[in-house]
Formats: sequence, C-alpha cells, structure tokens
Amino acid sequence: MKRTIRLVLPVATLLVAFFAANGLVFANKEMAKKEKKACVTCHEKGTPTKDNLNNVGKYYKAKKTLDGAPAPAK
Repeated sequence: MKRTIRLVLPVATLLVAFFAANGLVFANKEMAKKEKKACVTCHEKGTPTKDNLNNVGKYYKAKKTLDGAPAPAK
C-alpha cells in the first residue's frame, strides 16, 4: 500500500502541474497564424521569450491586437 502511494503521488503531482501550466503560454504558433505575422514581429531576434519583446510585442501584450501597433524596427 505504501509503495503504491509513493508511486502514484509523484506521478499525480506532475500531471496536475503539467495541466495547470499548460494555460500559461504567452505566445505560440497559433497566435502567429492568427495575426499572420512571424514571431520576430513581436520578439527581438533570438529565442522568443516573454522577456525579449520589442515595441510591437509590448503593444500586442497590452492591447491584444496589432491594429495601431508601431512599425517594427529593422
């Protein structure tokens, strides 16, 4: 009985954490498809993370739209 609990409890905890964190994604490929823009439109070059947003990304984060967003820097 104790062996079963020691096996099931960590697995259940990991599953709960996985499903809870699943909704915390800030940007994803579906968002890029919706807006018909590449990831680099809102993110600085490199790996897109929530910390490397450019002016367009900051605007999109606040307004949830690209309408009226500043032009991306080149």
